Amino acid sequence: MRSQFKILGMDCAEEIAVLKREIGPLVGGEDKLTFDLLNGKMIVESPTPFSDDDVTKGVARTGMRASVWNAAIKQEAPAFWAVRGRQIMTTASGVALSLAFMWHAIAHGVGDALSPEGADSHTFPAASIVLYLIAILCGAWFIFPKAWYSLRSFRPDMNLLMTIAVAGAIAIGEYFEAATVAFLFAVALLLESWSVGRARRAIAALMDLSPQTARCVEGEAVTEKPVAEVQVGATVRVKPGERIPLDGKVVKGSTSVNQAPITGESIPVNKEPGDEVYAGSINESGAFEFTSSKPANDTTLAHIIHMVEEAQSRRAPSEQWVETFARYYTPAMMALALVVALLPPLLLGQPWDVWFYKSLVLLVIACPCALVISTPVSIVAGLSAAARAGILIKGGSYLEAPARVRVIAMDKTGTLTIGHPEVQKLVALNEHDERELLERAAALEAHSEHPLARAILRRAEAEGIKPAPAENFRAVQGKGAEATIDGRVFWIGSHRFLHERADDQGAVHEEAMRLEADGHTVVVIGNERHVCGLISIADQVRPESKKAIQQLKVAGIEKIVMLTGDNEGTARAIGAQTGVEDIRFELLPEHKVEAIKQLVKEFGTVAMIGDGVNDSPAMATATLGIAMGAVGTDAALETADIALMSDDLSKLPWLINHSRRTLQVIQQNIAFALGIKVIFIALSLLGFASLWMAIAADMGASLLVVFNGLRLLAAAGD
Repeated sequence: MRSQFKILGMDCAEEIAVLKREIGPLVGGEDKLTFDLLNGKMIVESPTPFSDDDVTKGVARTGMRASVWNAAIKQEAPAFWAVRGRQIMTTASGVALSLAFMWHAIAHGVGDALSPEGADSHTFPAASIVLYLIAILCGAWFIFPKAWYSLRSFRPDMNLLMTIAVAGAIAIGEYFEAATVAFLFAVALLLESWSVGRARRAIAALMDLSPQTARCVEGEAVTEKPVAEVQVGATVRVKPGERIPLDGKVVKGSTSVNQAPITGESIPVNKEPGDEVYAGSINESGAFEFTSSKPANDTTLAHIIHMVEEAQSRRAPSEQWVETFARYYTPAMMALALVVALLPPLLLGQPWDVWFYKSLVLLVIACPCALVISTPVSIVAGLSAAARAGILIKGGSYLEAPARVRVIAMDKTGTLTIGHPEVQKLVALNEHDERELLERAAALEAHSEHPLARAILRRAEAEGIKPAPAENFRAVQGKGAEATIDGRVFWIGSHRFLHERADDQGAVHEEAMRLEADGHTVVVIGNERHVCGLISIADQVRPESKKAIQQLKVAGIEKIVMLTGDNEGTARAIGAQTGVEDIRFELLPEHKVEAIKQLVKEFGTVAMIGDGVNDSPAMATATLGIAMGAVGTDAALETADIALMSDDLSKLPWLINHSRRTLQVIQQNIAFALGIKVIFIALSLLGFASLWMAIAADMGASLLVVFNGLRLLAAAGD
């Protein structure tokens, strides 16, 4: 059973913890809940039956509100109070606090208004007290319900800490301090809500990339339709300057398209008939028409949006650490505050009011607000920046992982090379000619999606050869295939397959070795009697591969390994051109898995880069799986932990550095938030810190960690 809920008032990791404690028992455990902080979404997925109404009521008991999530609710504009309520009440609190202070200062002087002795002598004017209480009520309007839940469930949190501090200050007549704490804490929560909203808008901007309507061509007529109503196969016209509404293939016209919103490519890509286009990219120059290949909810952009939204539920190790720390930290600080309030007066005969006040200051300082907000904001900002750079990261845990990678293993074809090999030479043997050789090879490769097979089929098409029907087709994994053509059995495969299928290896073997020494991949075609010939195929190294490898080494990657099923000659030739020194060749998929296991055992943290399909077993075995060239490839998006949306290997060094930068910011935020706590705990015990100073320091810490985290949003342009 699965349900999704829109949660109003969920802007902080602390509130997620509250929801887990309340809703977990209703649905079979906290592990059945996942949260998308950016979109205010809670997802419940449990084999235990549960009622949506029970979940909604459970959320209400926490002081938040829930409604069942659906497309209509998602598109509705939030109610005015939901958007502006916190801002209105915080402003009202600030105004009432200012008026109360001015009234008191006019009546008795500024020194009396600020002095604790003023409270002892009960010099607060009645009007000031009323205004201070109004400031407290408005400032704590959104805090009291959550504090009540916290108290009732015996689960202390920051809302309860603030409420106790405010109530304690009122009890000893410190109205100014109580009102100031309530106001400043409300400001801190408002800023926290704003920071989450800021990151939320960065992701939500993806939603606006794709137009809501498409201009459909039907005969001579052109009709504008909602994209959701456009059928697969429909012809769509796009004018210069417009965003492309759906994925498809160009059928008429030529243009250049800015794919930066999807792939992060900085240079527009030329498009001709037959080329693919993607929803959300921008038509730069000429008008063109394309046929849609996917419905609106299944485009590459739709997948990206879904993946980015779901990424928020996959928490980073630092987030998990902060949550665990806060779970024990808050009760421990409450216990310490109780000790400070009771032991000095009871054991040492110290004044009760002095140590009670110090305990209240300690409660305010204990608020974990800056700590719990420091990590989620940084993670969200890091994910958003990566998405804008054309790198899809599927969660906080995968955002931190590249920073710790020591070894990178790479597939060759499609990663270090362009992945579009072409036939270089046809070597016909045993009285066969080149055309006959190509005919047999095309017939055997007609249904294969392997890059070498596509190269053979492209050459056959260019020479006007139509593949003959192949019967009884059988693939031999990692080696080749065989089938019956015109009543005779033919086989096709690698140089290694030659040794298994033919006896006349001498001269054929020498010719194959010569071609492989030049960096070509050799495909052998034969029948039950002899070898019919050889086809040499070569791929081109990506222009950016060599520089990317150099940058990875500069970035501190200890070892870069090529894992390929290709022959030794081709593998070493590509390695020499790109700067990869550890070459492992003629590997079947299971051999790649074993190689990754060995690297993980030796180095600990290993990333595997491949095409997301053929290399998926090795990618799954590695610490981190990265898909290369994932645009338009649904399987790549589903397989990898990280997807480089364009065929640009230079994004990899950027990813490593971005991950390290993000981890550094998180560590800075945690250290700063905890450091402020330690300093003010010491100051409070020594009597140098007041309530309003403590909350101001906490608010300042929250602001600094938020803005430090949001700096990562600018990283996409680095």
